[in-house]
Amino acid sequence: MAKLLITTQVYENYGAHDWEGVGVCPQYWKAKGGSDYVVKKFRGDATTAVMCLRTQIECDNEHIRESIIDFRVVKDDYLTEFEQSQLDYEGSIRYPAKELAW
Repeated sequence: MAKLLITTQVYENYGAHDWEGVGVCPQYWKAKGGSDYVVKKFRGDATTAVMCLRTQIECDNEHIRESIIDFRVVKDDYLTEFEQSQLDYEGSIRYPAKELAW
């Protein structure tokens, strides 16, 4: 078996806030991390799956943007960097990659 791993990048708009009462600030999009999503027991075409799942993952409004930056089919026992880090330092995975149904 395999699973589909989808990685995103999140950007926050620092210009969407009126911090000092001076009106609209210039647009300033700052990278703020991202997320990993997995589709377990994946079979099929990865590109087709990602295109269908895109509406469940991506977000784009005046405050935040989340975009898919990578996807690949990995082994069923593959751990994301964050999952492996949790296992190494805490002995368990408390925050696994978000699971999507396909």
